[in-house]
Amino acid sequence: MGLVIDVDSNSKDENTQTLSRSLSKLDALALAFGAMIGWGWVVMAGVWLTEGGTAGAMLAFVLVGFAVLIIAFIYAELAAAMPKVGGEHVYSLRALGRKGSFFCTWSICFVYIAVCAFEAVALGTVIEYLLPTFKYVYLWTVAGYDIYLSWLLVGVLGSLVVTVINVVGVKMSALFQITMTTVIVLAGIMLVSGTLFSGSTHNLQPLFASGTSGILSVVALVVFYFVGFDVIPQAAEEIDLPPKRMAQMLVAAVMCGVVWYLVILTAISYLMDANALMMSSLPAADASRVAWGAAGAKLLILGGLAGIITSWNGFLVGGSRALFAMANSGMLPRGLAFIHPRYHTPYRAVILIGIIAAVAPFFGRQVLLWITNAAGFGAIIAYALVAISFLVLRKREPEMNRPFKLPFGIFFGWLGLLITLLLGLAYMPGSPGALAWPYEWLILGLWYFLGIVIICFSPVKYG
Repeated sequence: MGLVIDVDSNSKDENTQTLSRSLSKLDALALAFGAMIGWGWVVMAGVWLTEGGTAGAMLAFVLVGFAVLIIAFIYAELAAAMPKVGGEHVYSLRALGRKGSFFCTWSICFVYIAVCAFEAVALGTVIEYLLPTFKYVYLWTVAGYDIYLSWLLVGVLGSLVVTVINVVGVKMSALFQITMTTVIVLAGIMLVSGTLFSGSTHNLQPLFASGTSGILSVVALVVFYFVGFDVIPQAAEEIDLPPKRMAQMLVAAVMCGVVWYLVILTAISYLMDANALMMSSLPAADASRVAWGAAGAKLLILGGLAGIITSWNGFLVGGSRALFAMANSGMLPRGLAFIHPRYHTPYRAVILIGIIAAVAPFFGRQVLLWITNAAGFGAIIAYALVAISFLVLRKREPEMNRPFKLPFGIFFGWLGLLITLLLGLAYMPGSPGALAWPYEWLILGLWYFLGIVIICFSPVKYG
């Protein structure tokens, strides 16, 4: 059953609506997998391989994948036990109370909103690669990045399209996600099949570029690229699956992500040697060029373009449901908890994130990079609070109905918490993935300062 909204009586038609339980197993898997994959595999693979070497980079992905899989298992038990819209918000509210839940959900909202905003910027960058003469009408420069009208309009129009799709219905959003995910997979198959005709095992050298430090450097870089599996619990009330099966889809999405990255890294490393990787700005596209020529590179870029859209779409679904849940709990304005009377979507929350994404291109790519990097730390905070919620509920409510119960749950709960703390160290000063001072730390501080202001005033303002 969908969550019934109880808000202002002046909005009678809207506050009696429910979310539509219309997502299938494939829809759920595509939402999470597409959200995780995104654009990073196209542009960052060369950095990963250069920093760690072929085997070193793959080992880093296995380590991070294992860490995220442990966290995903914790999510799976909680999602099956409490299959309600909002995911982290529901678990932490039950375990940690209002303030703990607010900062858990506020943290994950930071990630979702930042990614949606960044994809609006990345979209113009991809079009620019496909059409080198694309930039027209210089407007201004922000943080050293030149902004052109044509580039800006692509991001704004992209935001409009993705927002409208998500307002019209979650099933429409899922169909869109499946289509774009299929394009990504086909691009990946094309790249991997190119190794049958081109490349060499000699290109796999060096296997380890800088030893342990190289592996740890890649670990710090790739943590953010596994965020997205948690879109499934955010949309739990819209997934038409038994709770246990939904939990299994969550874990399966992480496993699919790990396999994807390992296969793509192997193919790129086989097709391009270390020197070529260092010179390439888009190594996946250049690897496809080695195998299939210029047409192959452009087709691969189309796969990357689909990745931007799937990530954008998935995080918009997750972010709007998180805002919706917070509003329904009286932590944000009640208007964000309205459900569209016809489309059964939290349309005001969707539109709010869509507006933020449409504004993002006005600030240029560099500023959005700072915001996205800072938001990565928000994911670590949210995951840590979910692990704590898991441990609290295991102790406080041992008889809770858990359709998917994690064996040795207390052990894995503490392991998950330890993992999140270790991953958090990757963002600290002195680490290869440390947040940049002062910009990224300032952005992080401002987000949580805003959160403190809201949590102090929301009980009075929103009830």
